[in-house]
Amino acid sequence: FSYNDEGIMAAIKQLYVSYAVSKSIKLTGGSWATHVGYELVDANLNRNYSMSYMFTNGPFFHTGIKGEAVLGKSGFMVGIANPTDYKFIPDGSHTRKTALAQYSFAPSDNFKAYLNYVGGAALDSSRSKQYDVVLITKVSKKLGLAYNGTYNNTRTHLGNDKLAGARSWWGQAVYINYDPLPNTGFTLRSEYFSDQNRLKVCSQQPDGGGVWATTLSGNLKRDHFILIPEVRIDAASQPLYTKHSGNTSKQAVSFLLAAVYSF
Repeated sequence: FSYNDEGIMAAIKQLYVSYAVSKSIKLTGGSWATHVGYELVDANLNRNYSMSYMFTNGPFFHTGIKGEAVLGKSGFMVGIANPTDYKFIPDGSHTRKTALAQYSFAPSDNFKAYLNYVGGAALDSSRSKQYDVVLITKVSKKLGLAYNGTYNNTRTHLGNDKLAGARSWWGQAVYINYDPLPNTGFTLRSEYFSDQNRLKVCSQQPDGGGVWATTLSGNLKRDHFILIPEVRIDAASQPLYTKHSGNTSKQAVSFLLAAVYSF
């Protein structure tokens, strides 16, 4: 995920220091994985192996400082960081900063809600704001549900301190997690990703478009090992995918078998 880094820095996913001011207040400085979204940068912590369109389009990590506070069942986080996914600002670039925020609410172990925000200027002076919500609930010992919705508003820099009009992309996904046995689980993810303003996956399509992606993953666990067989069906409103023949298609079906060992 460190696609802007070179050398050893590209291999460092997280590196930060935290200081507990009190039982309810913590300060953190360094580089850490983003708070935005339901999916995580660690493969062994995701039940689906392939990424959603929302997660694919980031953010992935932040480098800066943040403060976190816990008040009863609520949590608060505010921070300031370098432009998204940059550990260091390149030489010759203007100093740009990004604002971070999160509000979390956990009335019980069976329900958690997160409201997330990332906003600021990029290195090219464009400006974006991203709002994100994550809801997680445990229906029973075997069944869990989750929802992730995200909305990004971007104003492209035109030069001479001028910004283009706001354009946006958004997505939402539902996750159904079912564990019939202690070492066996299944996750069904259904996602819709909208890119009518041609900022992301439909950037080459004259009319923009959207994608429905449905993914079914198995999780077979033994000690530190996880085997993930997965089938995924993507259906787009525009021909986004390329066949072996070279022709384009609005649909794509894929199967993968992932083996994850964590220690």
